Amino acid sequence: MNQGQAQFSSYILERVTEDKVEEAKALLADNFEKQEKGTFTQKDAAKFNSKIVILLKPDKVKEVQEVIKKFAENFKE
Repeated sequence: MNQGQAQFSSYILERVTEDKVEEAKALLADNFEKQEKGTFTQKDAAKFNSKIVILLKPDKVKEVQEVIKKFAENFKE
């Protein structure tokens, strides 16, 4: 995991509900693996977004979605 991924991971994990931390870690690990292989796409980002929102604290959903949207813009197919 590179420094940017570590920061993103910490950011996300601070905003998920306590009982969903392990599930969020697994989602993040899958995405980071795809990034390292060069296979991460905007579709992957959208899939991550749809899965992570159900793990987030309700008051953090909008904030995290904005960050993910900006992050996904960097991955053009």
